[in-house]
Amino acid sequence: MNSTVEAVWGIESPRLIAALTRVVRDVGLAEELAQDAFVAALVQWPQEGVPRNPGAWLMSVAKRRAIDRFRREKTLERKHEEIGREAAASLEYEPDFAALEEEVPDDLLRLMFIACHPVLSKEARVALTLRLLGGLTTPEIARAFLTSEATVAQRIVRAKRTLSEAHVPFEVPDAAERAQRLGAVLEVIYLVFNEGYSASAGEDIVRPPLAQEAMRLGRMLAELAPHESEVHGLAALMQIQASRMKARVGPSGEHILLLDQDRGRWDHLLIARGLAALERAERLGASLGPYTLQAAIAACHARARTAQETDWERIAALYDALAQLAPTPVVELNRAVAIGMAFGPAAGLELVDALTNEPALRSYHLLPSVRGDLLEKLRRFSEAADAFERAASLAQNTRDREFLLQRAARCRF
Repeated sequence: MNSTVEAVWGIESPRLIAALTRVVRDVGLAEELAQDAFVAALVQWPQEGVPRNPGAWLMSVAKRRAIDRFRREKTLERKHEEIGREAAASLEYEPDFAALEEEVPDDLLRLMFIACHPVLSKEARVALTLRLLGGLTTPEIARAFLTSEATVAQRIVRAKRTLSEAHVPFEVPDAAERAQRLGAVLEVIYLVFNEGYSASAGEDIVRPPLAQEAMRLGRMLAELAPHESEVHGLAALMQIQASRMKARVGPSGEHILLLDQDRGRWDHLLIARGLAALERAERLGASLGPYTLQAAIAACHARARTAQETDWERIAALYDALAQLAPTPVVELNRAVAIGMAFGPAAGLELVDALTNEPALRSYHLLPSVRGDLLEKLRRFSEAADAFERAASLAQNTRDREFLLQRAARCRF
C-alpha cells in the first residue's frame, strides 16, 4: 500500500504544492502542508482503502491543515501586518481556500518559475525543482547527483528562505521579462536531463530516471507554455537525445560512441516525437534559439540511417550559428568536432588547440578526449595516447575513465 501512496504522491504533489503556494504565498509552508496530507494518506489509506479521487482527498486534507494552522498560530493576523507594511496601505490579504481546486495549469507554471527563479543558485534551482515538481525525496536527489543528503537538504532549506526573504511573487512573469526568466527554467530542466543522459560521476554512464524526469518536466512546460518556441526546442532535443540512451551502453556497461552505435536500438518513437517538437519550435520561432539549434543538430544524427550518411557539413553550419548565439567554450569544442568530421581532423585539431588555455575547460575531460580522437585519426598515436591518459585523469565517471584508458592503450600498442 505504501508504494501506491508514494506513486500517487509523485503524480499529485506538484499540483498540490502549486495550489497551496498560490493560497498561502509561501512555498515552504505549502510543501509542509502537502507533506502533512501525504503522511495522513500513509496512515489512513491502508486502513480505509485508496479514495476514488486521491488528488482531491490530498487537497482536502491539506486545506484543513492549512486552516487549522492559520487559526492556531494566528498567522493570518501576522500576514495582515506584514502585507500592510510592505504595501504601505490598508490592503488585507485572506487566504482563499475555496479556490484551491482552480487554475491548476497556471499554478504549475507559476511554481516552475518560482523553483527556477534567478535569485537562486543553479544547484538550488535543480534541487528545489526536483523536490517540488518532480516529487523526489531528499535522499533520491542526493543519490541522483552523488552528493550528501545533508548538502541537498541545506540547499532546499536555503532556497526556500531566499525566496521568502526576496518576497518573490507567486506569478508568471509578464511578457517583457518572461524570456529571461524562461531561460532559467529551461536551463534547470536541461541540467537534470544531461546528468541522466551522461552521468558526470559514479559507476554508470547513464541514469535513465533523471532523464525521464527532465523529459516529463519538459512536456509539462510545453503544455503550460505552448507558444514558446524554445520550450518545444528543448523538448525536441531531450527526446531525440534520449532515443539513443540504450545504444550508448554495451552489454557489460561499457561506453559506445555515437558513430559505433547500433541504430536499430534507437527508440524511433522518441525520435518521431522529437522531430515533431522540433518542427513546432521552428514554426513558432522567427529565429532559432540555442535549444532548437541543438535539437536540429541532434535531428541530423537521427535522420541518418547509417553513421556514414550523417550530414556533417550541415551540423558544422548549425554549430556555427549556435556559436554566434551562445559562444561558450563547450559549444566551441563541439563545433571543433563537427568541423573535424566535415572538413578533416587537421581542421578540427586547429580549433581544439586554440581552446587548450581556456580556463573553463581546464578540468573538462572531454577537451583532451576530443584532442586524442583527432590526433588518432591523424595517426599521431603517441600524442593521442598522452591526450587520452590526460582525459582519463580528469574524468569523474568510472566508465568514462576505463574507456579512455582503453583508447590510450590501443594507441600505445
